[in-house]
Amino acid sequence: MHDNSEHRYLQIAWLWTIGFTVFRLVYSGTFLLIPDETNYWQWSRYLDWGYHDQAPLIGWAIRLSTWILGQTELAVRLPSVLSIGIASAYLVAIASRWMGPRIALSTAILTQSILEFNVGGLLATPDGLQAAAWAGAAYHVARAYEDDAWSQWLLGGIWFGLGILGKFTMVVFLPGAFLYGLFSPIHRERLTSIRPYAGVMAGCLMFFPVILWNARHDWNSVRHVAFIGGANEPFALHLNFLGDFLGSQAALLSPIVFILAIWAWIRVIRKDYPSGNWLYPYLFWTSFPMIAGFVLLSLHSRIYGNWPGAGYLTTAVLTAAYFGSQGIHAVGRRLWNWGLGIAYAMTALVLIHAAWPILPIPVDLDRAASEIAGWDDLGKAAGKLSMQMPDPHRSFIFGLSYQMASELAFYTPGQPRTLSINRWERPNVYDYWWKDEDVMGWDAIGVTYDSQSYARLIQVFQRVDPPVELPVFRKKSDPKPVKIFFLYRCYGFKGGLRWIPQDASDIRAVSHTPS
Repeated sequence: MHDNSEHRYLQIAWLWTIGFTVFRLVYSGTFLLIPDETNYWQWSRYLDWGYHDQAPLIGWAIRLSTWILGQTELAVRLPSVLSIGIASAYLVAIASRWMGPRIALSTAILTQSILEFNVGGLLATPDGLQAAAWAGAAYHVARAYEDDAWSQWLLGGIWFGLGILGKFTMVVFLPGAFLYGLFSPIHRERLTSIRPYAGVMAGCLMFFPVILWNARHDWNSVRHVAFIGGANEPFALHLNFLGDFLGSQAALLSPIVFILAIWAWIRVIRKDYPSGNWLYPYLFWTSFPMIAGFVLLSLHSRIYGNWPGAGYLTTAVLTAAYFGSQGIHAVGRRLWNWGLGIAYAMTALVLIHAAWPILPIPVDLDRAASEIAGWDDLGKAAGKLSMQMPDPHRSFIFGLSYQMASELAFYTPGQPRTLSINRWERPNVYDYWWKDEDVMGWDAIGVTYDSQSYARLIQVFQRVDPPVELPVFRKKSDPKPVKIFFLYRCYGFKGGLRWIPQDASDIRAVSHTPS
């Protein structure tokens, strides 16, 4: 009877995980792509070993999925949907193998409740791919420490390699896994063998083409990462961004789940776990360093909330082990139940509102609507104006940012090759794809959020007509638009696509070589 009961726990865990993966698969086609997604979709049309601001795997994966399913929202998001499904499966496998079916079920219930994991499993960004790699590496490296099998070390290394091909922050997994072995009296001797280092070498060899690409392109990815990490700012430690960072973590996990995660780490530090169960410190070392590193970085520069997200994957198993089982003290159990309830409620509200706006949020504060609404209408309007230009075959469509240019590329009929005029804003991938000579003298349709863009555009075109205004409403009944697009008809491109640094000391101020 006991065995049957335990087996049912595991069955429910797998059904829960598969069910939510299927839900995300269906739901992923119900709303328009946001700008970052269309940017990565653009990567898939310009395949390369590297890109300006992130590792290349997301572009490769989207190329494959759209080749199979066509150029649709579902196809673009499919790699992320499947990746979070893989990550969830690995987390259930970790919990089941080393902690039992009850903890496996608690892990499944917790992971599917968390907003950050659901967003990562829907949006076509590197986060979902990194999640699969982090969870896969965590499982196989744990198996390798346990069995010392060549196959497990190599599989761990391969997942590590896929992870850094997906997102650069995967590199943090390596020292965390190494430090576990270094401090583990049970598994320290594993590090005296060549096997773990062969696994690391396998992963690094997978990433070598990206290093080579960067070397040939002035280390621009490294420069970009350094810039967003605050390398351009004078070194100083302060609390200006710490509160925002911690608040973002509480919002993405839900406040109580975030508290439980911190509590779980504290309990491991205090060695408050079953004697001899090495998985608790292993999960700590494959989670805490990621979040702690970004906490420290937030003392210097602003951190985006999703950056440390992969670290919460193994944290979820640890949290489920401490608070999702029977026999824990009353406070922890109540927090667990409330935490799950709030997490599911937050996730449900956000997902419903993204596709069908229901929350009474002022349009000025509704980031979901601002990111999602109106791109299809904009594409149709831009395409119509483009066909009305004197010579449509010598006309291009552009934005003043990669976000705008990429949305125009996806939603304009025929999905044309759009441009981003980066002269005044920041360098991005479009600097590698286009040079002035490609479109010199051409006419263009440009889209901005500014009715006063004439002063800029006339610097790079011979003539610019007054803009056509296109307001976008979240709902037809809204009295105020969520945003307004301004479409400019421009004639006779004079050159000036590339970003011009305002400060020669800017770490990004290097040349760009188009592919």
